Amino acid sequence: MCGIAGAYRWPDGKAVADRLTDTLAHRGPDGAGRYSHPAGDGDVHLGHRRLAVVDLSGTGAQPMVSGGLALTYNGELYNAPELRAELERASVRFRGTSDTEVLLEAWRRWGTDCLPRLRGMFAFGVFDERTGELTLVRDQLGVKPLFLLRRGTGLVFASELKALAAVTGGSLEVDPAALVASLLYYWVPDSRCAFREVEKLPPGSWLRCAPDGRVERGRYWHLRDVAAAGRERAAGGERPDLAAVVEESTRRHLLSDVPVATFLSGGLDSSLLTALAARHRPGISAYTIGFRAEDARFEAMPDDLRHARRVAERFGVDLHEIEIAPDVHDLLPRMTYHLDEPIGDPAAINTYLICRAAQEAGVKVMLSGMGADELFAGYRKHLANLVALRYQRVPRPLRRGAAAAVDRLPVATARRGYRSVRFAKRFLSFAELPEETAFRRSYTMYDRDELLALIDPDLAGTVDDVLTEHADVYADNALDSPADFVNRMCLADARMFLPGLNLAYTDRSSMAASTEVRVPYVDVDVVEAAFAVPGDRKIVGRQGKAALKEAAATVLPRDVVYRPKGLFSAPLRAWMSRDLAPLVREVAHDGVLVRSGFLRRDALARLVAEDAAGRRDFSKHLWHVLTLEYWYRGATSGEFG
Repeated sequence: MCGIAGAYRWPDGKAVADRLTDTLAHRGPDGAGRYSHPAGDGDVHLGHRRLAVVDLSGTGAQPMVSGGLALTYNGELYNAPELRAELERASVRFRGTSDTEVLLEAWRRWGTDCLPRLRGMFAFGVFDERTGELTLVRDQLGVKPLFLLRRGTGLVFASELKALAAVTGGSLEVDPAALVASLLYYWVPDSRCAFREVEKLPPGSWLRCAPDGRVERGRYWHLRDVAAAGRERAAGGERPDLAAVVEESTRRHLLSDVPVATFLSGGLDSSLLTALAARHRPGISAYTIGFRAEDARFEAMPDDLRHARRVAERFGVDLHEIEIAPDVHDLLPRMTYHLDEPIGDPAAINTYLICRAAQEAGVKVMLSGMGADELFAGYRKHLANLVALRYQRVPRPLRRGAAAAVDRLPVATARRGYRSVRFAKRFLSFAELPEETAFRRSYTMYDRDELLALIDPDLAGTVDDVLTEHADVYADNALDSPADFVNRMCLADARMFLPGLNLAYTDRSSMAASTEVRVPYVDVDVVEAAFAVPGDRKIVGRQGKAALKEAAATVLPRDVVYRPKGLFSAPLRAWMSRDLAPLVREVAHDGVLVRSGFLRRDALARLVAEDAAGRRDFSKHLWHVLTLEYWYRGATSGEFG
């Protein structure tokens, strides 16, 4: 796992590439490398920061140059041993044991045809000295990031947005549409970027620049096609062996020359991965989190620690417990900087603190259960949307009465919060809407009218563009799952929610702590198996993630498998009502976003008042306003540059 950067036919390219690379030092504290070569009328400069995980010797250093090809690569190939053996049978000789060298030789032999054969997480740039062409590639599901900026015939790229902001001297402009999308979702979709001009290379695609200025794009893998193939497999009666597929993926993700540990919340996904990892690496370490007792009590959070302890004891795992009692005033601006874009999920703080603790203990690689909820319908929103279809059949007078009664209930008092009331209010906010709108509303922050009331009225057209983008993706999904509501939701999550939020904050938070996080559920074989499972096997009755739970029951105790779902989140209501209350009031009254006119002071004041009174739970909304405020301050003051 590393940081990559480069400049192609860019003014003062060497100095630019050097600064890009230096900005990424936290992603690779084990080494730095540079490469330069003429490229037609310009030149190419590649940079690399190394976090040494496989082949710790100099033969794994990058950029790797061999036989007219130069490669700067971030990621891991989990099928590198098989590809190496195949290439060796074709008389390829390897100098070391790194997967970087395997990738370089696979590219030499097969070019872009090698891409569908790669199993892993990766983003890389490869330069061909003979043709003068630079090709950029991103993995199938968008686990690893790759930002790029084109001006004229020149291009710069990097693993992080802040690096590109640094080399452009603060000339990048904030994109208001991305900020609107961020307010809606509390993250910026992978299809957008917080700065104009900059783009994220789409998952499963490549981009090639030629010396004459031509730019060619290609897609080698598309999730929608995988889902369509899975539907055909399911229609033919195929039932994938999920237990075997997940175990095989977990085994491959343990490939490392340095210590590996796991996240262990005590929930299904992390417990299954930890148990499977312990089979193949006995005595493996795991890390779990807890919260200050008063925060957990106020938030009405379940006690997940006891479940994590039980799993660790059962499978001989060395468990490390970390209490999350952060100085949020200090962490908020720091995390906003590291996250690159305004991301309002406080789980990013949890990830960072866990990874920092692991890194301090000498652990460089962590396995995470990320992705299982999206692929196997494990979120509450999936079940809630199914329940909403039944709720709509309840006579209207009864629905009105229920809604009025719930509306009168408080979400919190001065001493505690009421989670069930929060869930009920959330459910009623989308339960009567059409399918696509209801699904979007079930996991976004505002409906259209609420969002319009919060922001500059001149951005009304932008709001509609953002909403249309979600509707278009959802309609596209329906082409492949016309009668399967559950898999339509899973496909939308895997295309938008997973790369835009969960994979994004996981990569940026972990790399801020110089730690690699691997995601065995977000593996091409696991994804293909997941979409071969019909929706009525993913949600059975009131049981979400039913197919995965059935597989996990062959490994884990049933009470671990079937216990209520926990949350990898943070006690936001406690933070907002105590640690951050003065800051919230300050930002809502006189923040940069309010003074600029982007956010409306009166609308923010209503959110603050209703949340403080316990009538509505706006803690997540206000947390995101804080993250957006700090991000905007940095973006407009040159902090990122």
